[in-house]
Amino acid sequence: MTTAFTPPGPGSPTEAHLLLVEDDEVIRNTVRMALERYGFTVSTAGDGLTGLEIFRERQPDLLLLDVMLPELDGIGLCRRVREFSLAPILMMSARGDSLDVVSGLEAGADDYVVKPCESAVLVARIRSLLRRASFTPVARAPRAEARGGAPEADGAAGPDTLAFGDLTIDTRGMEVRRAGEPLALTPTELRMLLEFAGSPGVVLERRTLLSRVWDHAWQGDTRVVDLHVQRLRAKIGAERIETVRGFGYKLRR
Repeated sequence: MTTAFTPPGPGSPTEAHLLLVEDDEVIRNTVRMALERYGFTVSTAGDGLTGLEIFRERQPDLLLLDVMLPELDGIGLCRRVREFSLAPILMMSARGDSLDVVSGLEAGADDYVVKPCESAVLVARIRSLLRRASFTPVARAPRAEARGGAPEADGAAGPDTLAFGDLTIDTRGMEVRRAGEPLALTPTELRMLLEFAGSPGVVLERRTLLSRVWDHAWQGDTRVVDLHVQRLRAKIGAERIETVRGFGYKLRR
């Protein structure tokens, strides 16, 4: 059973505990030392099975792992972790290979970087994931049809709850339900859903979602958005998010 993710404690994101799983000892030690210089606490593992054991035991705030690992590869490790945790996962790919990227995101990763990666860039991506995991959204009523008009959504169950058919979103309790049953959403999936829910019926471009959800000023790969929309659809209902070809996506009212 997937458990809820407990975000890092108070203070800056650099107080977080990271687990780095990398089989190359030189790279592993180099990355560990770089992250520690930025104030992170870093545990390490040289293979997937050891990484899984350490993750279960220490429950880090974020998992950083390579795709190519002995014993249990990064894709398999990602899937295993997603069976019981919603903690952010950042994958590293040596080639940025399309298959690696898609497989990692489909397995439950939140983001990826291509090796070699500058320390400042890696830390920026880690901090972005940690902020996303610990953010507290402000409840936003769906936009009105016109000034003074009625809300576009199906209705709201309360000041902090948005309702779209059988889908309800409690923006204060950070809980999403479908037909009354709670859904286990990762921080990335939840933040994406809140972006859609804030503007129901409005098309959100991929670049807009990439900027708002992933907090990337860089020109990122929009496949990250597409794969997360796919994962979100599987949980809230494929018909709930509509593709507007050539533009982006919108939440159906």
